[in-house]
Amino acid sequence: MEGIDSSEVSVSDRREEQPIQDASLPLPAAFLEFLSENGLDPAVYSMAATIPRYIRLKPGMESQIAEIEGELKCGLHKVPWLPGFYAIPPEIQIAGSKAYQQGKIYGIDASSGAAILALDVRPGDHVLDLCAAPGAKLCMLADMLGSTGSLTGVDVAKHRLAACRTMLQKYSLGDRTRLFVADGTLFSLLPVDSSLRRVEGSTDLEGNENTFSEWTSRRSWKDRQRAKKANATGLQHLQATSEPELIYYGKHSGLVGLCKSDVLCPSADDAACTSGYDKVLVDAECTHDGSVKHIQKFEFWGWKTLDRRVLDAERTDNLLQLQLRLLTNGFKLLKTGGSLVYSTCSLTVAQNENVVQKFLSTHPLADLQKIDLSDSWPCRSGGIPKTLRFDPATSQTSGLFVAKFSKLPT
Repeated sequence: MEGIDSSEVSVSDRREEQPIQDASLPLPAAFLEFLSENGLDPAVYSMAATIPRYIRLKPGMESQIAEIEGELKCGLHKVPWLPGFYAIPPEIQIAGSKAYQQGKIYGIDASSGAAILALDVRPGDHVLDLCAAPGAKLCMLADMLGSTGSLTGVDVAKHRLAACRTMLQKYSLGDRTRLFVADGTLFSLLPVDSSLRRVEGSTDLEGNENTFSEWTSRRSWKDRQRAKKANATGLQHLQATSEPELIYYGKHSGLVGLCKSDVLCPSADDAACTSGYDKVLVDAECTHDGSVKHIQKFEFWGWKTLDRRVLDAERTDNLLQLQLRLLTNGFKLLKTGGSLVYSTCSLTVAQNENVVQKFLSTHPLADLQKIDLSDSWPCRSGGIPKTLRFDPATSQTSGLFVAKFSKLPT
């Protein structure tokens, strides 16, 4: 992105309570200053009306495209470089349609779809989504995985992960999935070991409380009392020292019949090299400045909310540390020879290239990989060779940075 022309915008002369009009979107002075400091062109936020909304069609629904077009009252334009994706006008709302409610389509930006394709998920893979909420990427991963392997989703916010659970159930994609409320920088549970002993007769829904029975939304009396106590003491969010909380697992996720103590045992430091995940997605928390539609929301939320969520210097510093720690832990859980994709929807160098450089400087077994599929993608190279950047001007998508790593043998 090009920097701001100082002859056009003088940040120091503007006040926060008098937003500056930039094309169709008013941008406050503090945000313009943030863009200037990061060498970003504010014109990107005037492109909201030209960026399509993207949807992914659930596999097997291709014969119903005409019906879905009738419901949405618009054409579905196939995205030629991204299988299963369609572009629709940006003003179209899908949530009220039968196609959405019946689990035939879901919204996901094309750039996010590209990041998932970069993982090259294969049948039988054990896949980890370390920042799973709000769930669209998790659904796409589950679709790609099919009827083999396993998918583990992790998020620190229980209510957001519960929404992921709802999505998986809605689209009938949760069969091989397990969801953990956990701090992604500390999560240490590996895929289910097929050699673990199963307890005979444990598929009974009432089963042994120390053994995984088939998952049910009904909670035991002990679970209800534990939740009640947590609410009474204000413990709404997971503490860093808490054990991961398993809030969902599918019938074929590998857990049914196993002892909980075996499955929920933290891994040894070197165990992941041979028993870790084949593929890991770290779509890290960021300032979301690359998502034009996200920035648009602050017109309604209020620009002071943007100040708190995006521009606060202390929060930004904490984010950079969080991103590096998420990437580091995701790599730790990766099997030797496996692949990890790191992405953010920020356009800044600090949250992308700088994080990658810091990570590579301390992880000699991390090998930055070229994403071969990108040869046919409408994106550009990032500031580091082999990394990619999507943006509204280049890609007709939201902004996204993508880097892919493999884990070398010791």
